[in-house]
Amino acid sequence: MRLRGGAATAAMLMCAMATATVAGCTDQTGLGSGSGSGSGSGSGSTASGGAALAAAESLTVKGRAPKTGYERDEFGSAWADTDSNGCDTRDDILKRDLEEVRFTGGDCKVSYGVLESDPYSGKEVTYRRGASKVDIDHVVALSDAWQKGAKYWDDSKRIALANDPLNLLAVDASTNRSKGDGDTATWVPPNKAYRCVYVAAQVAVKKKYGLWVTAAEKSAMEQILSSCPDQKLPTGGNPTKAPERFHAN
Repeated sequence: MRLRGGAATAAMLMCAMATATVAGCTDQTGLGSGSGSGSGSGSGSTASGGAALAAAESLTVKGRAPKTGYERDEFGSAWADTDSNGCDTRDDILKRDLEEVRFTGGDCKVSYGVLESDPYSGKEVTYRRGASKVDIDHVVALSDAWQKGAKYWDDSKRIALANDPLNLLAVDASTNRSKGDGDTATWVPPNKAYRCVYVAAQVAVKKKYGLWVTAAEKSAMEQILSSCPDQKLPTGGNPTKAPERFHAN
């Protein structure tokens, strides 16, 4: 079950492990923190109880490949409507994760909403179109994915990753900018109560798409998830191939 908004944060804080070196919560499976007014493209995800640590342990370890050749365009145009619901991916995630959502010209373009409890910082953030303090974060950064397998994929798989709700999360923009393209070894959310959920999401995306991890990254994942051994592994999202009409570059 995916708790929403302030209820999700409260639940995470209640079940955070007081004696763990890194706090986390074992019963939060959703990536977003709000419910929004629409289902978005992230609805229908499920999770397997206690599977996150085992999944992290199963990930392939390799060295980071060179970043040479990486461009955002290699993952297609930003926020492509790969699920063909008539709304771009960014608005789908805003609808999924924000509360008090308002629209401009229909039910796609989100003009206003409230991130009641930002998963990365824990603070409340207001979204206003054109002056947004909310980012849609790729939980597994596209540059990181490029260096750990995605450079060898075809366009369809890269476009799918860039628009998969499993890999997307509405977050506070200022906190998100500190992440860059970091992996678990170099960046985790300042909000300790969300760290297990966040790392489980990275593990889920890397497992779904067959991305590898570095030794340092895997060690960091296992350390964090060991503090919450019952952490669930999020599943669902979109297929790993985008429709044929989408192309990169």
